[in-house]
Amino acid sequence: MAAGGKKWLVTGLAIVMLIGVGVVVAGFAIDTDEPKKPVSAGVPSRESATVSVTPSAEPPTVTITGTGDVIMGAAPSLLPPNSGRDFFKRAPLTGDLIMGNLESPLTEDTGHKKCKVVDGKPEEGCFAFRLPPSYATHLKTAGFQVLNLANNHTLDMGPAGLANTRTTLTGQGLQPTGGPGEITLVEAKGLKIAVLGFSPYSWGASLLDVPKAAELVRKAATQADLVVVQMQIGAEGAAYAHVKPGTENFLGENRGDPITFARAMVDAGADLIIGHGPHVLRGMEFYKGRLIAYSLGNFSGYRVLSSAGPAGIGGVVSATLRADGTWVSGKVLPTVMVEGGYPSIDPKKQALTLIRDLSTADLRASAPTIGDDGALTPQ
Repeated sequence: MAAGGKKWLVTGLAIVMLIGVGVVVAGFAIDTDEPKKPVSAGVPSRESATVSVTPSAEPPTVTITGTGDVIMGAAPSLLPPNSGRDFFKRAPLTGDLIMGNLESPLTEDTGHKKCKVVDGKPEEGCFAFRLPPSYATHLKTAGFQVLNLANNHTLDMGPAGLANTRTTLTGQGLQPTGGPGEITLVEAKGLKIAVLGFSPYSWGASLLDVPKAAELVRKAATQADLVVVQMQIGAEGAAYAHVKPGTENFLGENRGDPITFARAMVDAGADLIIGHGPHVLRGMEFYKGRLIAYSLGNFSGYRVLSSAGPAGIGGVVSATLRADGTWVSGKVLPTVMVEGGYPSIDPKKQALTLIRDLSTADLRASAPTIGDDGALTPQ
């Protein structure tokens, strides 16, 4: 968005004087888009004059906040006490636009069976989540405005469960994103922001087809001031904390090529990339002035995700951007899962050390500088 030129207001005595070949107009305002040099204090004048300069307002900025994976339990038996009403109080979120990766459908039981039963038990390694629809109110109370649904759990209750999730979210004034071809438009601080979600799965916009994904980002860039991409990408677990060039496979699935995909989205017009899915933190980089967070780890995972070691450590990223996508400032809020999977601010700030080390090891010159207060700056 092009910024207008400075406005200059010239007032003076109610006369018109000719000085040499110059013309001084006084007694009424002159409003022009072109800046004028102020009168030098050393220039003699036969009449006094007052010159006042009214600069244009600062360019608008917006702070966009993203979390990692959000799971508040699993119905019917693995739900927090008090119906989850105080679930997010230990890790307050701030920002003009707050987003999360919702890894649970919000629906009543649809009868869909994702996991096969073997000898009377669910098959090993298969996990199916579901939350009561009422839990959407907790997301809203926490400040979330956009929830990414492009991940491997939003279809756990089948197509009906995914449809119910969308209806439940919009009923609370929350915006889902991540459907095939979906561009979610929201407004914050007077700026229009497009949020897109991508995953390796057919029920979401696919990140396996990089050219098609880039085409969707370019389309979004024509509709909004800023474009944010949420990506569910990469293998899972502490053994996969490092982001490396090339395609990652996990449990027999192609989980995408994180570096190639993320950088291609920036090339296509994305201004911020928020990654999740590995369930551990990964490194970050500034690519062409745009922040790419390859995984923010677990924000919450009540009684369904491990809180041990790196799996229990997460980060919340807040990025303040100008209307043209340029970086103003940013910060990492270090979090940790407590009491079985509640999100909480981490007084030990473990995430800062982890992200520094991973970013330096994997992304080198493009890694950000991270201050002891979590401040994010390009090198």
